[in-house]
Amino acid sequence: MRHGRLCGDRGAGWGTSTRNHLHRIDRESRHMTTAQPTVAVLGTGIMGAAMARNLARAGLGVRAWNRTRAKAEPLAEDGVRVTGTPAEAVDGADVVLTMLYDGGTVLDVMREAVPALRPGTVWAQCTTAGTELTGELAAFARDHGLLFYDAPVLGTREPAEAGALTVLAAGPEEGRATLAPVFDAVGSRTVWTGEDGAEASASRLKLVANDWVLAVTAATGEVLALAQALGVDPQSFFSLIEGGPLDMGYLRAKSALVLDGRLTPASFAVTTAEKDARLILAAAERGGVRLDLAEATAERFARAAAQGHGAEDMAAAYFASFEDKAGE
Repeated sequence: MRHGRLCGDRGAGWGTSTRNHLHRIDRESRHMTTAQPTVAVLGTGIMGAAMARNLARAGLGVRAWNRTRAKAEPLAEDGVRVTGTPAEAVDGADVVLTMLYDGGTVLDVMREAVPALRPGTVWAQCTTAGTELTGELAAFARDHGLLFYDAPVLGTREPAEAGALTVLAAGPEEGRATLAPVFDAVGSRTVWTGEDGAEASASRLKLVANDWVLAVTAATGEVLALAQALGVDPQSFFSLIEGGPLDMGYLRAKSALVLDGRLTPASFAVTTAEKDARLILAAAERGGVRLDLAEATAERFARAAAQGHGAEDMAAAYFASFEDKAGE
């Protein structure tokens, strides 16, 4: 049997809900009436670009920088000023928002920005950096007089584009009023977890949430692979669990990406999912617990990436169930 992309009926549609759309419009009109902080967005990948657009649409002054400038250039059409260096982006900014690949990259980029960083600048660190590196980033902020906020976000491409992310945040009361319009522009909800970003309470909660998300994603791929191996129509499985406690929208959303062959553009890439899985494992090891499922999930993402699916949506972990490079 040739292993490949499964065929099936398109699942239920996903996209920006009317409620989220109206919520965003309300936010935008509200923000346009008051002076807003200037925000420097460092990193304009899948998430950062969407966040920069929503900040600009909400009436905030936005500068954006990305290592590959061509990826940031389209933001100019939305009123974002694209800069050539991190220092140029942060010069005079009230808020610096980092949304990069990992904590090490964030530290490198912030070091490049040092010449233009002003003491007292608010720094919203939104990259999923894990617990250990968050402490290092907070130390960097302290050394340079920045107000540090550990602020990872929950959500992928669609909620980012809709301004409907969930922001998990920890940091002092002092800068929260400055951050409020920023978080309101990029998210529909902000969950405060503490007053000291160095304690990484928001990042710890993010890792717990991501452990669940990645486990469900991996399980979805295995269910679809097993259905193919046994000659079971996936729709029979969906009908079986429909409306019951085992049913969930996320399962159907990720399944549809595989069934319909819509793995690009990625909402959250396989390589990034593997990185997050490794952060979860490292945090668990420091906490003295063993996570067998998380370890297996990290390996599934690694195999899918090795097969050539690294830039595809993390639902492509499905292909890790097969020995060959499936789907070609």
